[in-house]
Amino acid sequence: MKILKNIVCVLFGLLFMNAGLDKILHYMPIPPMDMDMQKVFEAFGTIKWLLPLVGVIEIIGGLLFLLPKTRTVGALVILPILIGIFTHNMVFYSQQGLVIWAVLFIIWLWVVFENWGKYKKLMA
Repeated sequence: MKILKNIVCVLFGLLFMNAGLDKILHYMPIPPMDMDMQKVFEAFGTIKWLLPLVGVIEIIGGLLFLLPKTRTVGALVILPILIGIFTHNMVFYSQQGLVIWAVLFIIWLWVVFENWGKYKKLMA
């Protein structure tokens, strides 16, 4: 079970690192969007520092998620990103995006519950 958890967490971390690098380097193709989504992305484009900041947070969270010792902090760093993904998919009614988010959130919950004792120490 520990090996499975490590494999899942490494894939989770690599996924977020890839997403963060794409926000900075723009190497993945952008899928077709409807007009509302295009307006949102144009608005994000006018704030030059926003996407690189989110990308750096995703990269840091992904790196922290790779190692078991730093996974607890990585889960805290990734939480605002997961909330943003959920909110985005709820606003634009993306069923496919919500399924992907649900899988990511279940992995995140698994890590949080496995490390609950460490979070208790942080809150004390």
